[in-house]
Amino acid sequence: MIAPRRFLPSINSLLALEAVDRLGSASAAAGELSLTQSAVSRQLKTLEEQLGVALIERSQMRLQLTPAAQEYVETARALLQQLAQASLKLKANPQGGSLQLAILPAFGMHWLAPRLQDFARKNPGVTLNLNTRLRPFEFSTEGFDAAIHFGAQDWAGVNYLELMREEVIPVCAPALMEQSDGTPEWLLSASLLHLDTRPDAWEQWFAAQGVEAFGVHGMLFDQFSTMIQAAVHGLGVALLPSFMVVQDVLDGRLVCAWDGPSVSLGRYYLVWPQGTTASAPLQAFRDWLHGQLTPPSK
Repeated sequence: MIAPRRFLPSINSLLALEAVDRLGSASAAAGELSLTQSAVSRQLKTLEEQLGVALIERSQMRLQLTPAAQEYVETARALLQQLAQASLKLKANPQGGSLQLAILPAFGMHWLAPRLQDFARKNPGVTLNLNTRLRPFEFSTEGFDAAIHFGAQDWAGVNYLELMREEVIPVCAPALMEQSDGTPEWLLSASLLHLDTRPDAWEQWFAAQGVEAFGVHGMLFDQFSTMIQAAVHGLGVALLPSFMVVQDVLDGRLVCAWDGPSVSLGRYYLVWPQGTTASAPLQAFRDWLHGQLTPPSK
């Protein structure tokens, strides 16, 4: 049951309060909301009268929310964001059946995107909306139905569906292979490219080859896509998931810098919040993913 109406402020009042909290003045809030300064002040006054609580500490320099109002506006901000996302979701698919999915950019580009036409063909009633996120987040504030996660099962409050084990290989431009002596040790003196979310990846790879390596340094990247291009243009040796560089290797833009034992740094998972019933679109997406990862029966 929804709370009594007297406790439900208008959207306009909440927008005015949120903008004043974030921007610090009624004039700045008015500019953002395309209102007059007096209209913003009226919205704040109406909200205070409705709730029976003072919300604003007024000074000559800045409007500041009271401590209690600051806690209140954080909740209001999250709810306004969720309402906006729900409206976008409704607009994208008026018939229902949409799925908000957070994806890792490189996984989405190299593995998921080439397969999505098959999902769309098999599930015409589901609209899949994608946004990139590099790190875990709170489902309650982001508005996603599910996400693609890499690493260990260390994301609190979610259910897991294991997708695949990732294997990494060292690759570089063909010209850099002139430095190779035929052993993995040559990489210790090469320029190594690193991903900032996997700071010990090279150490793990060297350990799997039986090579001691400590404090390996080099250029740092925040995404695989830019690191791949750096490797193609000869800036160093990159440690990359094999499925991301298959075509570059086949086309000769990259070569394997050392063909040693395979190394896995983690696994990919589909995750979704615990304590919620999976929607029909999420169930359809999970079933489709399972079919993509299950070898066909002979």
